[in-house]
Amino acid sequence: MIGFIGLSHLGINYSLATAAKGFDVIAFHPSQDLVADLTHGKFPIDEPGLKELFEESCSRIHYTAHTADLAKCNLVFVTLDIKTNDQNQSDTHPLESLIDLVVASLRPNSNLVLLSQVNPGFTRSLRKRLLSNTACRISEVYYQVETLIFGRAVERALYPERYMVGMKDPTRPLPESLHRWHTAFDCPVLVMKYESAELAKIAINFFLVSSVATTNTLAEVCEGIGADWSEIAPALRLDARIGPKAYLNPGLGIAGGNLERDLVTVKRLVSGTHADTCVVDAWTRNSLHRKEWTVRTLREALARRNISMEKATIGVWGLAYKENTHSTKNSPALAFLSVIPECHKQAYDPTVRLSVDAFPRLMQCSSALDCCIGADALVIPTPWPEFRNIDLTNIRNVMPGQIILDPYGLLNATAANKLNFDYYRLGSCHIKQTLEATA
Repeated sequence: MIGFIGLSHLGINYSLATAAKGFDVIAFHPSQDLVADLTHGKFPIDEPGLKELFEESCSRIHYTAHTADLAKCNLVFVTLDIKTNDQNQSDTHPLESLIDLVVASLRPNSNLVLLSQVNPGFTRSLRKRLLSNTACRISEVYYQVETLIFGRAVERALYPERYMVGMKDPTRPLPESLHRWHTAFDCPVLVMKYESAELAKIAINFFLVSSVATTNTLAEVCEGIGADWSEIAPALRLDARIGPKAYLNPGLGIAGGNLERDLVTVKRLVSGTHADTCVVDAWTRNSLHRKEWTVRTLREALARRNISMEKATIGVWGLAYKENTHSTKNSPALAFLSVIPECHKQAYDPTVRLSVDAFPRLMQCSSALDCCIGADALVIPTPWPEFRNIDLTNIRNVMPGQIILDPYGLLNATAANKLNFDYYRLGSCHIKQTLEATA
């Protein structure tokens, strides 16, 4: 029997994935209401394939709000999401409180595995505190790097690329219960010190941020000189030093919370030392600059059409920070809405609903096409897959304006030009070609 403590995004997906591999699972959360919802397949999150995974695995998982039920488990994962504040700093107090709530109820000689992302030094300190408490009956504490991706959480939980496990003494074998769990997922397992594992997650995110910043910088160069980044990216994917899975799609900066948190964490870790973190500052500035692409481009586009911002009606497709998630943490869409208070705004997102007073002059619509009715411009800051299937002719029929800002290239640029739209995309300059062709 395997236990999970903390049923937020991380815990819901990992507990179900574990049940799908044939293990019996006890999934604990202190909220009775959440436990009741999960028992009936009602989830507080949206993930592709989650409902199907529940239907396949629900017979092997027992949701509970009673700590005593965890006494049946000899392996217990701590899977509470770590939230960040407005300064992108982690708040581990809820995590520590949750562990303290359950630790006395755990089975004697059971093993505790921390999946929640924590800063370097946290797990060693937690181990010392727990094992020095005579009421704590666990045998050992481990830290395993989670690599969950919002919008792909089910896939990543079921088919991990690798596991990185931190422990006090990496020369010792892992406990049999954890080894059996790893074996079921059939991926490489890298064992290391606590601090190495904790920093490994941050290292992954740093390399991702560097790819994001490099791609966005060069895509902006393309916009200025007439090149097209979509023609360049395939060449980079064929370079073995970069690879087919490299992040080479231009975007609106980094978002979601985890990447920003890790940048802030590293700056704090080396504060007061001789370490140089200028590159971190550069990445942060680059991200902020790229997030402003939408408002910069919109102002230029409206000016070309002699439309004032005060009189403009803007349709906005997407509010989540990326597709296939309900999260709006550091969302480029919300950042965009916050800097155009003077415009009338019509927004649609398949999942996210904002409060009625979230932004001035904002109306949320029930469909993507409703968003375009009466709009002078359409902006698509979140690349939801359903937007790719919308016929541009239908947009043209309801939208009097000429302007489309499609940073991720969901729509067909050629078709947009034929319908006399001024079409803007990251890493390209279709608008210039359109204006030159009609000059």
